[in-house]
Amino acid sequence: MLKVSEILRVKGDILYTATPDTPLTKAIETMSAQDVGSLVIMEHGELVGMLTFREIIRHLHQQGVAGHEFTIRSIMDDAPISVTPNTSAEEVQRLMLAKHARYLPVMDGPVLLGVISFYDLAKALVEAQQFENNMLKAYIRDWPTDTLAE
Repeated sequence: MLKVSEILRVKGDILYTATPDTPLTKAIETMSAQDVGSLVIMEHGELVGMLTFREIIRHLHQQGVAGHEFTIRSIMDDAPISVTPNTSAEEVQRLMLAKHARYLPVMDGPVLLGVISFYDLAKALVEAQQFENNMLKAYIRDWPTDTLAE
């Protein structure tokens, strides 16, 4: 069974974080420059929120041009769902669909290990399926033919 720890191992451990007091303009700049759809919001070493392009777009739509003057604290999701390294890919899939979440922080107790995106999950599931298909094809190719002759 595919687990979050395996997805993170393949993805790598590059993390993009910010504090709640980071200006929204700086968050947008970071997300754009790094080509990421989320920032994990940390304060005093603890996970306190998630900021995704969804919150930013919703906020800018509501606030207009003045929306750039805000800090992350006012628009972040301050109750993000997180998963652990031992969470199964199936559970991540269920959580993402049930909570309409495209990004889930991975926590090992109080320690942030990474973020699993919908893309990361889809890629890992496709690769696992391809591996399984290749194993089945190899197994079928090596099927003993002399057992039927006996």
